[in-house]
Amino acid sequence: MTLSTADNEFESQAQALGFDFNGEIKIGGHYASVIQHGHEVYVSGQIPRVGDKVVVTGAAGEGVTLEQAQLAAQICVIRALALLRNQLGSLSKIKQVLRITVYVNSAHNFTQQSEVADGASDILFRVLGEAGRHTRTSVGVAQLPKSATVELDLIAAI
Repeated sequence: MTLSTADNEFESQAQALGFDFNGEIKIGGHYASVIQHGHEVYVSGQIPRVGDKVVVTGAAGEGVTLEQAQLAAQICVIRALALLRNQLGSLSKIKQVLRITVYVNSAHNFTQQSEVADGASDILFRVLGEAGRHTRTSVGVAQLPKSATVELDLIAAI
């Protein structure tokens, strides 16, 4: 099977992070990781979990650096892309990422949520090119599941 350019770039970006995102992406509850409705695909919130371990935890600006929080956002978006690839068979089927929302577990004085989200946005553009350009909201929150530093959800058109 020949991989598309997007699928090859996904593999390259995943390897650059130093983690393996092949295999099952675990979820924790009675919901769907991905729902396809017409020409849109919705990906549930992803935290920076690799296998059974959440690899970046705690509040950005309080024990978690901007760079660590950006890594968390990168892992979250790679997980979302892995789910999309599993659902669609290839990332080349994505016509456009429409929106991402990035939630950042933030210390009370941390104001760089958009810079954290840049970690995810950069990966989307590297993997999907212009199809990875999206609208985005980044929000600081007091806590996330499993004490994760970042949670990200995504909507794409296919």
